[in-house]
Amino acid sequence: MNTYLLIGGLITIAYVCQILLALKQIKHFNQIYACLRKQGKVAIGRRPGKVKSGTIAMFAINASGDILDAKLMQGVTVLAKFKDKETYIGENINHLTETHEKVQKENKLTQQAIIDARNLYLAVASKTYHEPTPLSPFTMIRAQLSGIFKKS
Repeated sequence: MNTYLLIGGLITIAYVCQILLALKQIKHFNQIYACLRKQGKVAIGRRPGKVKSGTIAMFAINASGDILDAKLMQGVTVLAKFKDKETYIGENINHLTETHEKVQKENKLTQQAIIDARNLYLAVASKTYHEPTPLSPFTMIRAQLSGIFKKS
């Protein structure tokens, strides 16, 4: 019985630490976003990671689409922090495509986040962006179960 309490206590402590570190990371994100927002519009691109590391790219952009500041966060844990990406400062976000020389030098996850930021910026600028409605967990489970039973 004592062993179970010890394991339960360790799991609880690890869970609380995870929550505190995640809150700290969210606070860091909000600080960086607020700093970029003071400079102009902000384009945010993401490449969520489930097994691989997740990546978030944020660009402060002026009215003509030029990048004033660029930040990138990539990592697997909640200890990941934003880092400056000076190489993109002065570039126009409209030109950041898969064939752009600076984008091609990045790893695949970073490329996907940068392209996502560009696409999202262009969709919002052209007023064609619509926020996707997230599915409830029950709807997702129902869809997965119906897929399993259709295969049988």
